[in-house]
Amino acid sequence: MKNLVLPIRFGLVTSAVLIAYFLVLALFGKHTNPAFSLVNAAITLFGIYEAIKISKLQFPETFSYGEGFKIGVVTGSIATLVFTIFFLVYATEINAEFLPVLLDNMNWGFKSHVGLIVFIVAIMGLSTTLVSSLTVMQLFKTSNNFVQN
Repeated sequence: MKNLVLPIRFGLVTSAVLIAYFLVLALFGKHTNPAFSLVNAAITLFGIYEAIKISKLQFPETFSYGEGFKIGVVTGSIATLVFTIFFLVYATEINAEFLPVLLDNMNWGFKSHVGLIVFIVAIMGLSTTLVSSLTVMQLFKTSNNFVQN
């Protein structure tokens, strides 16, 4: 990939929006409800969409499906990495009672370690990244269909 600045920048902005959304939920006491994590997928999807769209506008002659997919994966991976680090710091240093309340809301019925929860957050973010990148590239790929008269 010729230019990594664009996906890194969009990844950092996406992670900032994810962190801000989490902190707004924490402000209202809703951050322990796992249902609100669905909005994280929409935020990640939008960040990946914007990164791929800007890349296609900047480099239309070299843009391909593979390049767009790489840009989406890098953008989402950086956003996931930064948000996962923030989540780890929040769950261990900022609010130590966050994980027990979260686990009670999830009704798992067993004690879990912070490492497992952070691993789940990272896997969810990476899977959202892959699915979002593949989905967005369906909008930006070039068609090989022939137009018949």
